[in-house]
Formats: sequence, structure tokens, C-alpha cells
Amino acid sequence: MPWPKGEYPPSYKNLPKKLREKAVEIANAILEESGDEGLAIATGLKRAREAQRKSKEKK
Repeated sequence: MPWPKGEYPPSYKNLPKKLREKAVEIANAILEESGDEGLAIATGLKRAREAQRKSKEKK
């Protein structure tokens, strides 16, 4: 089940808002493709952190 705007998996609870929103966006896309919620949550967070790190490196 995808997470609508403003809702997120409990494991994302303590993340900064921008990181959490990006992770949910990525997780929803993965969930749509694979249907595996666990994979979507883990991969969404990992990719969101990578994107955040790359963004900071460019500055």
C-alpha cells in the first residue's frame, strides 16, 4: 500500500522532513514496481540518503 502525502512508515519517524519526503517518494515508486513493502522502505531510505549526500557535495 503506497503512503499518501503526510503519511510514512514508522521507521521514517525520526528523519528530517525533507529526507523523509524524498524517501517516501522513492519507496512509493519501488513499491509500485515490486510490491515488496520491506524492500521499498529500506531502498527508499538508502537512495534518499545518497541523493542528500550528493546534493551536499555539489555545494
